Amino acid sequence: MWAYNETFYQIYPIGFCGAPVHNDGVTAHRILKIGEWAGYLQELGIGSVILNPVFESDNHGYDTRDFKNIDCRLGTNEDFKKVCQTLHEHDVKIMLDGVFNHVGRGFWAFKDVQEKKRDSQYKDWFHINFDGNSGYNDGFWYEGWEGHYELVKLNLKNPAVADYLLECVKMWIDEFGIDGLRLDVAYCLDHDFMKRLRCFCDEIKPGFALIGEVLFGDYNLIVNDGMLHSCTNYECYKGIYSSFNSMNMFEIAHSLNRQYGPEQWCIYRGKHLMTFVDNHDVSRLASILSNKEHIPLAYGLLFGMPGIPCIYYGSEWGEKGVKAPDNDYALRPCFEAPKPNGLTSFIRDLIRTRRTSDALCSGSYRNIVITNHQLIFERKTDGERILVAINASDSGYTAKSHELSGTFGRMLSYPGADTDSSKEEPDSVSLSGELSMPPYSVQYLKMV
Repeated sequence: MWAYNETFYQIYPIGFCGAPVHNDGVTAHRILKIGEWAGYLQELGIGSVILNPVFESDNHGYDTRDFKNIDCRLGTNEDFKKVCQTLHEHDVKIMLDGVFNHVGRGFWAFKDVQEKKRDSQYKDWFHINFDGNSGYNDGFWYEGWEGHYELVKLNLKNPAVADYLLECVKMWIDEFGIDGLRLDVAYCLDHDFMKRLRCFCDEIKPGFALIGEVLFGDYNLIVNDGMLHSCTNYECYKGIYSSFNSMNMFEIAHSLNRQYGPEQWCIYRGKHLMTFVDNHDVSRLASILSNKEHIPLAYGLLFGMPGIPCIYYGSEWGEKGVKAPDNDYALRPCFEAPKPNGLTSFIRDLIRTRRTSDALCSGSYRNIVITNHQLIFERKTDGERILVAINASDSGYTAKSHELSGTFGRMLSYPGADTDSSKEEPDSVSLSGELSMPPYSVQYLKMV
């Protein structure tokens, strides 16, 4: 699966393109802006974008009105075709947000039910009780997503609903040439629907990637040969920032070993879960880390650990953004142009290093040295052994272990606060049971 070796870049188009928060009904060709960033994404080394909802909706995109037309605030289907063509010309694939659990109150089939009530041919597309009433006084009760009644839950067990959604997916593939789907709230989706979706996509476009949004539970339930290729790894998302903020690297080391370690009981060995340090639903890394020196170290950890890294637009140059109690607007800003800096350059190096390493993309995981402030782990395949070393302390540290022995090539390093970053690093490092770790440093070492 191509996705396992690539880095993803997540964009929330309504915010990114500066569209109105509420659908004003005015067609504006804002989505073309994504195509203008194609050269930047290619230079960064991005393998695929994830575009959060782009189809006609009431407000934020997850309240869909029409799955077959681009939101007028973003432009037209022809505009989006041009964007997809430009991205593909720059070797960037496209993954769309498949919002299949619910629709908006403006969805055409739900509006038919509002008008015709029991006589609507679409009444069984939703979970409706005509003996009740809604908070909107529709004259019937319906199930909303997790109590949000602006989001009308679809009945995915209805074959007509599944047929319609698969028809839409085929249209997206045929018309836009998309390469995969992010499945919104995949933990809510009917398992039979996901199995059918996987078979359908495998038939019409082999290699089509399916990645689910999952917040909790056993990822194996939906990430398997019959359903999804991957899902979001929220356990390690929390472990990354929490380990740095509490200066307790044991937390993330425990999560990674629990998921991928060498013991027989480790639960996700062989899986490629999507890893991230922030996204459109959570505060940005630069706002949530208490020590800003830890920002590049968090990315060094992200790209060294198992999984498929995903970067949220703007965070690669350290953009801030705090989630509000009642909205996510601050997380989803509009940028006129990329603002690359030193952090961006380091992330570009991380992307290129990972892409050329089988061990970093698919190798086993094993903890070597763990302290409160330091973590060294191994990624390994039959032909490659890599050590990833993180020092979160403001002081240098010498790690000691009998496994820190041999000759290693220096693949990548991020200098500590006291290191002269202009000084040439040696091409190779000979270890005899010790590894010197500068303050605030990242090292990737490959055994030769």
